[in-house]
Amino acid sequence: MNLLRIFLSGLACTVSMSAAAQWQWMDKDGRKVFSDRPPPADIPDKNVLKQPGGHRSRAQEPAAVAAVTAAAVSASPAPAPVAPTAANAPKLSGKDKELEARKKQAEEGEAAKKKADEEKLAKARAENCTRARQSKAGLDSGIRIARTNAQGEREIMDDAARAAETRRVQTIIESDCK
Repeated sequence: MNLLRIFLSGLACTVSMSAAAQWQWMDKDGRKVFSDRPPPADIPDKNVLKQPGGHRSRAQEPAAVAAVTAAAVSASPAPAPVAPTAANAPKLSGKDKELEARKKQAEEGEAAKKKADEEKLAKARAENCTRARQSKAGLDSGIRIARTNAQGEREIMDDAARAAETRRVQTIIESDCK
C-alpha cells in the first residue's frame, strides 16, 4: 500500500513538473514576463531567460559551452539561406478562434432565449385577447352574470358593475388584441 502511494505521488510530481513548463523573458521595460507561449519576435534571444523543458537561453549558457557551440557552428557548412515565404510564415490574425466561437454561441443562445420569451409573451397576449373577447360577448349579451365575493357568496352583477367590467374588458382587448 505504501509503495503504491509513493508511486502515485511520484507520478503526480512528474505531471505537475510538465505543467510548469513556461517561457520567461525580459521585456523592453526590463520587467520579467512569464508565459506559456514564446516571446514576441521583437524580443532578442539574449532577453529570453527560460524556455520550456528546462532549456536555458544562450544568454545563460556558460562561456565554455557557448564557445564549443560556436566552434561547431563555424566548422559545419553554412546552409543555403531560405527566403521567407507566405507558406512558412506564421499567420497571426490577433483573434482567438475558440473565443470567437464561444462568443457567437453565447449570442445565439441569448437570441434564442429572447425569441422564446417573445413567443411566450405573444401566446399569453393571444390567450388574454381570446378570454377578454369571450367575456365581452357575455357582458354584451344581457344575461345575468353571477360572481363570487370575498366571503364566497354568490352575487349578481348590477348595471354599474356590468358597465365597469365592460370598460375593463375593453381596455384589455385594446391592449392585447393588436
